[in-house]
Amino acid sequence: MSFVQRLRTAQHAFASRVCVGLDPVPERLPAPFADHRTDPQALADFCIAIIEATAPHCCAYKPNLAFFEAQGAAGYAALESVIEAIPNTHLCIADAKRGDIGHTARFYARGLFDHLGADAITAAPYMGRDSILPFLRTPERGVFVLTRTSNAGSADLQECPIDAKGDLPREPVYQRIARLVQRWSAHPESEGDAGLVVGATAPEALAELREVCPALPFLIPGVGAQGGDASAVVDAAVTNDGLILVNSSRSIIYASDGDDFADAAAEAAAELQAALG
Repeated sequence: MSFVQRLRTAQHAFASRVCVGLDPVPERLPAPFADHRTDPQALADFCIAIIEATAPHCCAYKPNLAFFEAQGAAGYAALESVIEAIPNTHLCIADAKRGDIGHTARFYARGLFDHLGADAITAAPYMGRDSILPFLRTPERGVFVLTRTSNAGSADLQECPIDAKGDLPREPVYQRIARLVQRWSAHPESEGDAGLVVGATAPEALAELREVCPALPFLIPGVGAQGGDASAVVDAAVTNDGLILVNSSRSIIYASDGDDFADAAAEAAAELQAALG
């Protein structure tokens, strides 16, 4: 099946649009890890406990590579063990935010898809089509392209107007990115699926982009700690053809800093699952 088909299947199986972000900060690990927070294995053990507790309430996990890479080779080994612990019934999105020339992107794709086994990755489009197509050449995999992100500085570039070009209208950068990603996804060399990263903190942009790209899947961060509203996301972006995958990291994995951290994470994931319908 294609990535989008597998995502639809997973969402149906668990009646969930929730993606749990795995962003393990050593200093924030809960009480059971207090004596060995600096050990990369603690990151793995923490994330695996979160996975086991939240699996009934989500359809995907998004490990952020930076938190593991910061620990060196042992951290990368921890990342591998975390990805191996994700059930086959759930999807793994490697939050890598790669974006380089085609020759380099081809090797990024090989590492993330063939070695780590990620089902999808995140990528930056600043260098254009040839930096994204290598990820789309892998069948049954996906690439979510940064479009209108949830961070405070997103407007610095993403909302700047860009002139009309060919059959493309004058529009903000984030809308131009969406139109281009839709074209790249339909490129003859594309065997995978493309989607957009669109932050929950800008529901009006979500609605605009859903009109521009009615069938592309959206990966939506920003619900929870960043202030995004789940019901506003559903109203703005859910359609029969356009899937949404709502990521929440801190508000789930740090729901408690005590011995009950896993149960608290499960409860937080279940609450988001219910809020998203």
